[in-house]
Amino acid sequence: MIEQVTFAVLLFIGGTIFTLKILRLRKGLSLARPSERNDQKAERWKTMTRIALGQRKMGTKPLAAFFHLIVYVGFVIINIEVIEILLDGLLGTHRILKYPLGSLYNPIMSIFEWLGVAVIIACIAFLFRRWFGRIPRLKHKELDGWPQRDAHIILYTEIVLMIALLTMNAAEEASLKNSAPFFFSNIIAQGLAGISSENLFFIQKSAWWVHFVGILAFLNYLPHSKHFHIILAFPNTWYSNLAKRGAITPMTAVTNEIKAMMDPSFVPDISNNPKHFGAKDISDLHFANLLNAYTCTECGRCTDECPANQTGKLLSPRKIMISTRKRVEELIENPGSELNLLDNYITREELWACTTCNACVEACPLNIDPLDIIVQMRQYLVMEESSAPQSINAMNTNIENNGAPWAYSQADRGMWIKEN
Repeated sequence: MIEQVTFAVLLFIGGTIFTLKILRLRKGLSLARPSERNDQKAERWKTMTRIALGQRKMGTKPLAAFFHLIVYVGFVIINIEVIEILLDGLLGTHRILKYPLGSLYNPIMSIFEWLGVAVIIACIAFLFRRWFGRIPRLKHKELDGWPQRDAHIILYTEIVLMIALLTMNAAEEASLKNSAPFFFSNIIAQGLAGISSENLFFIQKSAWWVHFVGILAFLNYLPHSKHFHIILAFPNTWYSNLAKRGAITPMTAVTNEIKAMMDPSFVPDISNNPKHFGAKDISDLHFANLLNAYTCTECGRCTDECPANQTGKLLSPRKIMISTRKRVEELIENPGSELNLLDNYITREELWACTTCNACVEACPLNIDPLDIIVQMRQYLVMEESSAPQSINAMNTNIENNGAPWAYSQADRGMWIKEN
């Protein structure tokens, strides 16, 4: 009974903390304006299934995609065992699913073990890749400090969870004289053959608790980690930008002004007009932008494909997303902060280095869109501050005065086609 009460208390505490963290995330996302991406629902479900569940965009890097698939499938399927752990812990039973599943139980557990070993191998491969691999996108300066530690922590945690699962089964197999066909447990059990039944029981119970507590710790660590994408990938891809690449969403306030000029009887609805033209801070961005920031895996594929970054410019699309998430976190902690996303987190040099080629959007495995944030911040600079590089200001002036980007009067436009 003491064990059951302890289990229930830990489960309640862990569940409560996780719920509070989800509410905190919701608070952060609520800082943005609505995304208005609730159209084409069938296409959105299709996109989510194809990108988040099917991982269609991972295939551009086959080796990483293979190991990622192992971790993804293994971790999801193995955690089905959490159902049994929860029932055993609350009811004081042992392997409660063994009886309803009957002869299927041992084969299912064996599959879990094979997947567990595969997950361990994949995590070790990822660790070696980070330690010794010469992959520039994993060595960028924006990954110094916490981002690098975060990647290692999550891999270590997954390895510990899988080892605890194997150890739990092995100790039980050793005490039962290898009665079940758990391949890896039987191998490990050979090394436990000389241990007493009492100590084997202690090892089995300890591994069981490590696995349970580890899952709770992992669950509550996720909201602080880039690995929160294992949950957020699904809503994030549902809210994907389904417009054609390069299309810029018209501003409602500007559209209303044009309609009013064209039709004197038009009465615009100004209740939803934004505070700014474009985006200066988090409140000017929309919901999907912030969801993108929290979903970002920091894999760096966007930065790796960015032509501006490749030519030595300051811009890194991954850093745009990291900076956006940091700004949201600061506003949650300090709502009265006088800082802004513009200048304090993202510099103007970064914004104007972007070529708007959409390479970052195409490269992202989760349809994250750094370009949308960049364009909105550029709109603010141009429309609110009249601040842009001289070449762009000159072009805009020519378009306004001459109807073309070049410094020729409209009266001379016909001369352009004359033969020399």
